[in-house]
Amino acid sequence: MQAETITVMIESPKGVNQKFDYDDKEGRFRLNKILPAGLAFPFDFGMIPNTRGKDGDPLDIIVIDERGTFPGCLIDCRIIGAFQAEQTERNGKKMRNDRFVGVPDVSQLFSEVNRLDELPEAILNQLEYFFKNYNEQAGKQFQITARLNAEQALKLIEDGTIT
Repeated sequence: MQAETITVMIESPKGVNQKFDYDDKEGRFRLNKILPAGLAFPFDFGMIPNTRGKDGDPLDIIVIDERGTFPGCLIDCRIIGAFQAEQTERNGKKMRNDRFVGVPDVSQLFSEVNRLDELPEAILNQLEYFFKNYNEQAGKQFQITARLNAEQALKLIEDGTIT
């Protein structure tokens, strides 16, 4: 089965240690935080426009690609799955905060990847470790509770789409 394509917006490019967020009111990007030395985004990280997660923000997505892009870059991606996750805030409040995974339609290196389980296990483990460590640095706990397939991920995106 061919994965469905959606358009995503990159906020923080691959390899940077700065977290940018798109500010809807200003129509531009705002520096949200600087990651500790040695911690950088392993792939482009962004959001799925016109969606809203349980945390009130647009749904998060990591884009598996050969090279990093730039904040504001729009990319048509195949949704290949998601990491279902539970996040515990500093105040102890728990919430779902899934991370969706996409591959650019124009990717050459990952052109045959249509499912999360087609990625090397080393990449999947690296992503899980990054999300856990990134949240720990912010005083939060982050636990991956399941790896979702493309169909499950697309259903969650559909449920989070603002109409």
